[in-house]
Parts: sequence; structure tokens; C-alpha cells
Amino acid sequence: MLLVTSRETRRWVIPKGNHPAGMSAHAAAALEAEEEAGVQGLICPEPLGSYRYRKKRRSGASLLIDVDVFPLAVSNELTAWKEQAQRERRWVSLAEAAEMVDEPDLRDLIRSFGQAEFRAAAQRTGILHAVAARSKVSGMFAWFQRLLPKSGNFFDLFEAHAMTVVAGANALSRLLQDGDREHIREVIEREHDADEIIREVLTTVRETFLTPFDRGAITSLIGSLDDAIDEMQAAVQAIDMYDMTVFEPEMKDMAAIIVDAARLTAEAMPLLRDVARNGVRLHELTERLVRMESHGDDIHTAGLKRAFKELGPIDALRFSVQREVYKHLERIIDAFEDVANEIDGIVIDHA
Repeated sequence: MLLVTSRETRRWVIPKGNHPAGMSAHAAAALEAEEEAGVQGLICPEPLGSYRYRKKRRSGASLLIDVDVFPLAVSNELTAWKEQAQRERRWVSLAEAAEMVDEPDLRDLIRSFGQAEFRAAAQRTGILHAVAARSKVSGMFAWFQRLLPKSGNFFDLFEAHAMTVVAGANALSRLLQDGDREHIREVIEREHDADEIIREVLTTVRETFLTPFDRGAITSLIGSLDDAIDEMQAAVQAIDMYDMTVFEPEMKDMAAIIVDAARLTAEAMPLLRDVARNGVRLHELTERLVRMESHGDDIHTAGLKRAFKELGPIDALRFSVQREVYKHLERIIDAFEDVANEIDGIVIDHA
């Protein structure tokens, strides 16, 4: 995570500023990041959360300020920027960043952004271990377990597939940002990786006697994940087919939502190793994914409406091309909502 120092007190903060009239909140946040920290990238239109701090005005007044925080995936670090001489910037781990900032709410937001603490919270023991612990038979459980068929490595496969989705989302966002065609090949390669994983999942389901969840839940969850990466491939293939080089702001906003949704999904996968312990956090993640899908629908509608108004009467072919890309971006976000619904079903059954 990148932190900067404040201009006056020199304490560590995140880039922030006033919201200019006529500019969306996330666009204003991206502008502040460029001016104060010298970084550019796609920013998710859905805020991560908010925090409050006290700001002293030059008049002597002390006011409480509410700040909405938007996650930005940095793709370009400038060597010169507007406030370079007034601030220091530093890349640190999430744990370090949480300790460096003063505001308690911001500290909590930073901690919630990371996967590490939730990986640590996710116990890597199967349902048989949980049964043994509750029934007080742990002394003879090792002997009993050796008599049972293996229960598969579904959790490893879930996590591996989620990481291919994250990599595909990042490549897609970079494509919409800089137009480099290498990103198209990267998305397609990640989709092939995901195909290998889902084949292994389906084989393991058939060959495994004991599964951590209902077999239908396993195949539905991995299927929803695979739908996301499949639609990413469809999106970049459409972009390649129609030789698109310029992308609308709404497309970039949807790509930013996709990046953050992929990150949340990757965070959720390890937590499935112990649903009972991590049910609350899993629900928080799925709730955010559902909100993001709703926001994505709004952006999709606004982008299509603007494209029709600007292109429909004069360039029907270009409008049709944009509409197809919007369709694939919407389907990617919809797939993440499906992932959220599958996770919620598992939580309901096992928490």
C-alpha cells in the first residue's frame, strides 16, 4: 500500500481532498492520488468504506471531516507530480500501513483490505477434525481417519482458481487503461489455466468419497468462478476482433469494479476452510460483492445510454461494438454476484 505524508504535520495519510463540483467521488479520489502521490490506475467506483478525522483550518477552526475511501490499483508510478516537493511517499505492507496512520477508522479499513489476517484466521482443518474435536474422540481419530478415503484438495483448487481470476481481472483492467494488446494474450492464458483447474475439480468431485461441502455446491461455486474468467476472455476477444483502442470512462469504471470484486473473491476462498469461524467475514464480503454488482448495473446503463445518444444516430456499427463490450463486462460482474450467492449458500448450510 502507498502512503504519503501530510503537508503540514508530516504524518502518514492516504491521498485525499475536496470533491470538486461536477466530478464523481471516485474520479476526484483518483485525481488526488495523482496529484499527491504521483500514481495512476483504475479506481473502483464503489468505496471501500469511510473514516472520520479532525482537520484544522487556517482560520483556527477544527472540523470533523468524513472521507470515503476508494481502492485504486496502481499501474503507473510517475517520476514527477504536482505535490512532489511537499510530500514523501512510501510503499509499505498493509500491516505497516495500519500502524503508521493515526486515525483508528482508517487503520481498521486498511486491515480489512488485506488477505493475510483472514488467511491466518482460516483454520486448515477439514470437517472430520471439527467433528472429532466436538465429540472428544481426538485420541483415536488419527487411526480412524487412516481408514477413510481422501477428502480431496478442493480448498487449494478454489484458491488457485481465484488467483487466476485476479490475474485475468488485472490484465483486463490494464488493457482498458493502456490498450497494450499483450494483455489480451495474458487474459486468454489465465483462462486456459482456469480450465485446467476446473477439470481437476470435477475429476476430484467424482473420485472423492468425503467432500467438505455438498457436491452440487462445489461444482456451482467453481462454475461461477469460471464464468467470470470465461467472460473476461470473451471481452478481450471482442476487443481484439473489433480492434478497439479507445475505451469509454464507464468501461474503465466497470473494469475497476471487476478488479476489486476479484480481490474480494480471492480473500473469501481461504475462509471457506473454516466456514463456522469465518461466517461473519464471508457475509461481509458477499454483501459487498452484491452491492458492487448493483453499482455495475448502473454504470453499464449509463454507458450504454451515452453511447446510444452519441453514436446511435451517426455510427450504428461503433455503437454495436461498444454494446458488445459492455455486455461482457456486465456478465463478468454478474458472475461475481453468482459467486457471492454460492458462498452465502455454503455459509447458511455450514455456519
